[in-house]
This record gives sequence, C-alpha cells and structure tokens, in this order.
Amino acid sequence: MVLYLRLLSFVKPYWTKLVLAMIFMSLVSASNGLTAFIVKPVLDKIFFEKNESMLLIVPIGIVVLYVAKGICDYFQSYLMGYVGQKVVTDIRNVVFRALQRQPLSFFDKTPTGTSISRVVNDVNLIQNTVSDTLTAVLKDFLTILALVFVVFYRDWKLAIISFLILPFAAYSIVKFGRRLRRASVKAQKSVARLTSFLHENITGQRIVKAFCMEPYEEKRFEEENNNLFQTVMKRYRIRALSSPIMEVLGGIAVAIIIWYGGSKVISGESTPGNFFSFTAALLMLYEPIKRLNKENHNIQQGLAATQRVFEIIDREPEIKEKENAIELGKVEGEIEFVNVSFKYDERYVLKNVNLKIRKGEVVAIVGESGVGKTTLVNLIPRFYDVTEGSVKIDGIDVRNVKIRSLRENIAIVTQDTILFNDSILNNITFGQEIDLEKVKMAISMAYAEEIVDKLPDGLHSSIGEKGVKLSGGEKQRIAIARAIYKNAPILILDEATSSLDSASELKVQKALENLIRGRTTIIIAHRLSTIMGADRIVVLDKGQIVQEGDHQKLLKEDGPYRRLFELQYRRGKRKIIAFDKALKNA
Repeated sequence: MVLYLRLLSFVKPYWTKLVLAMIFMSLVSASNGLTAFIVKPVLDKIFFEKNESMLLIVPIGIVVLYVAKGICDYFQSYLMGYVGQKVVTDIRNVVFRALQRQPLSFFDKTPTGTSISRVVNDVNLIQNTVSDTLTAVLKDFLTILALVFVVFYRDWKLAIISFLILPFAAYSIVKFGRRLRRASVKAQKSVARLTSFLHENITGQRIVKAFCMEPYEEKRFEEENNNLFQTVMKRYRIRALSSPIMEVLGGIAVAIIIWYGGSKVISGESTPGNFFSFTAALLMLYEPIKRLNKENHNIQQGLAATQRVFEIIDREPEIKEKENAIELGKVEGEIEFVNVSFKYDERYVLKNVNLKIRKGEVVAIVGESGVGKTTLVNLIPRFYDVTEGSVKIDGIDVRNVKIRSLRENIAIVTQDTILFNDSILNNITFGQEIDLEKVKMAISMAYAEEIVDKLPDGLHSSIGEKGVKLSGGEKQRIAIARAIYKNAPILILDEATSSLDSASELKVQKALENLIRGRTTIIIAHRLSTIMGADRIVVLDKGQIVQEGDHQKLLKEDGPYRRLFELQYRRGKRKIIAFDKALKNA
C-alpha cells in the first residue's frame, strides 16, 4: 500500500482532472445500479400487471439512461487516460533524470540493457497500473457500491447470505496477488537480462560475424528466451488458477440465492420482480468483483515494476555536490594531485600519486594497460572521487565546487569517439549555444571542412548512431571540433589517435595541435610516437608514478619508459616508417 500510495503521489498535479473523471465514473456506476434497479418495475408493472403506460415510459427511460451512461463513460475514459499517461510520462522523466545523476561507477557495474529495461519495460508496466488498471479498479469499485445498495435494498437478508462467500473470494485475491507479484519481479529481471543480451549482441555484430559465432549467440538467446518463457508461464499459471476459483465461488453463491430466493417467491414473501431485480444486481455484481481479481494481478505486476523503478529514483549517487559548493568560474588550468589513492571495490588502482601540472603545460601519461592512466584523469572532472587525498584545480579541491562549473572547464576527446544520432551541427555544439561563426572556425581548426562539404545537407546532415556514417578519422575530427567549440581551458586526450591508420592519424594530429594550443593538456597514450613532443611525460606503473621528464631525458634513463619505447619500436617499425612517409608527403 505504501508503494502504491507513493506511485499515486504522481497524480497530485492532475487532481482536478482526476476528480472530474471520478464524478463521471460515479455516474456510470450509478447507471449500472439503476439498470438492475429497474428490473423490478419492468417485470412487475409490465409483464405481470400489464400496465400500458409503463410500457411507454420504461423503454424511453432506458434509452435516456444508456445515452447518459455513454457520454459519462467517454469523458471518464478520456480524462483517466490523460491523467494516467501524464503520470507515466512524469515517472519516465524522473527515472531518466535519476540515471543522469548516477556516476560512471554505476554504469560500469550495471549492464546497459538493464538500465534500458527499467526506463522502457518497467515503466510500461507501471503505465498499465496507473492508467488502465486504476481506471478499471475505481470504476468497478464504484459499480460494486451501487449494486450492493440495490441488493440490500431489495432483500437485505438474502444479501447477507450471498455475501458470506465474499471472505473466501477476498482471501483468494490477496493470496494469488502476492504470488503473482513475486513471479512478476522474476519476469521483469528476466526481461532485463534479455534486453542486456540483445544490446550486447546488436552492438557487437561485427565481432559476432568475424568469429562466425552466430550459432553460439542463437543458442544463448534461446536459453535466455526460454528462461523468460518459463518465468512468464509461472505467472500465467497463477492467473489461470485464480479465475476458476472465483467461478466456483460465484456458482455456490448463485445456487444459494436460487434456493433461498425461490422459496420466498413460492411462499409469497417476495415478488418475482423483486427476486429477479435482486438476482440481476447480484449477477452484475459478480463481473466487477471478478474483474477486480484480474486487475489485482495487473496491480501486483505494476507494483513489482514500480519497486524496481523506485530503486533507481531513490539511489543516492556516490558523487555528490556539497551544499555550500562554490562556482568555479573560468580557471587558469593548473591541476594538482595531492597524495591521491583510488580503489575499485577493495583493489587499489592508484596509490599515493603526487603530480602538479602547470597552466598551459602538455603532460603525457604512459604505462602498460591497467596501471590506472584513465582512472587518474577521470578524477579531474569527478567521474569518480578519490579514495584518499585530493585533486585541485587552481588550488581548489574539486569536491568543493559545483560539478557543472567544474566540467564546463574541461573538454575530453577519447579513443572510443562518442557521437550522437543527430546532425553534425548539434554534435559540435553539444551542450552549448549555437554560434555558426564559431562552428565554422572549430570545423576549420579540426580540418573537418571536407567532411561537412561531402555530406548532402552539410552541417545539418545526420551522422547516424555513434557516427556510423563517418570513418574513424572523420569521427575523431568532429569530436575535436566539438572540443574546440567548447573552448575549455583544460583538455583530456584519452588514446585519441590509437585506432587510426597513418593517413587519418596525420590529419587528426594536425587538428589536435590546434586544439592543444594554449590549454592545459593531459594526453593518455599507448603509442609513444604520438607524445614525444609533450612538455613532460609521466610514467605510471602499478598505480604509482615511477618516472617523470621529457622524451629525451627518459630515453637516457634505464627505466620502464625506455623499455616501452624499445619494445614498441621493434614491434611497430614498419608502421613508424609508413607514418614518416605520410608526414613527408604532407
């Protein structure tokens, strides 16, 4: 009930429409009671007493009754549909906003398909609970009240006898509802796993096909799909069993009524019209009670989804902004790591890192895979928070400033270029006011004019999901144009050229030179040939800084940088020669 009341709290902004809908719903329910009520005068006055005036009045009254009922039914359906859809829209917005507040660690641990399933599948189940089910429950409840009034008005003794069966029906509704809710939670988790699998498979089709793994993936999908089938069938078994039980209870009630009510008519204590009016009301009452049982199943299914959705809404992000956080403003760009340590779960990735980067300095961070290079730079924009120590920008701890003002001072270009299924213009100006002159300048500095010129709609051309319509080098140059347009004083380049061919790398390197100019820049690179011109190179090993200096200084030392350079030179000699040729041709 607490969960459902919280769900209904989303209805509050639309209470006027809800009240109107309930008024119309009450009129519809009253008309149902009135339909059962007029059975007595129809039978007694027309068929038994043969009253001709009533033969004219009653049919006209029935037509008027059903026209009024139809009008009220339309308005209550429309208004409840409006309220339900608005509530679900609001919930979906709240869930999405809650996801946006979560730090990167949440997305590292949560499969993408699971998050998608929460926003799409679970909210769709809530939609049914809030709109269709809520309407049906209120309508049936009010109808039951109207018909109960008719039943007790006609014969209160017979009504009491009939309702002795209700406790058994109520027990069945509650019992089956609890079982169904548990089954629904399992089904929704199974749907989330299936969604995760689909997302992984579709985005990884290149690898699936390259390794001829289609049969293996088909088998995995069939297993997940079959698990979902088994879980859903358990839910169907519960729903299928509850309906016959209600039918049996209803049959017992009807048998008692016919026996007891028929004996009263035979003895002259009641009229046939009174008995049939009572029976009509009771039979009409059976349907909404039966529907309530069915709607309870939908409610339990929706509440299971609501529980999962509220888990996201209520989740407190680990990266929080202090109440007294300050606006950072435009920074100079000095960065300092002071005794920084960081761990994932219980494993330290960085340990006691001390590093100061001066304004406008270009610093490269190198080391073998897994030594903590990307983790280190992710601490600057507070994608993660330090476990120990502090990260400072212009002498201010990043935890003491407003997150938005911090990240507005940082631009990032990564190896896995993130572009959106939108126009080039919107990808470049992402999150910024559109200034066409600045856009053209950014495109020019990123050497991306040829990309824009060859597309049919120029700047307004859609580049597809993840920029699929562009090559790797073209995507990188658009990402660089985006960083140039942002004009942030701090720049992070995370393997920005590692996946490119020599020709594309040359164009991207030229664009990067324009981007780096005048900015404090941190470059993460595996390929040492791309960072030889850095002001300073920092070598990480096992989460600690083991060497610092420029390229020439580090080559003279007998340390990990020299070993890395010699190893890459031997393995990549041919590629370096190809790069030199491309450089000369340029």
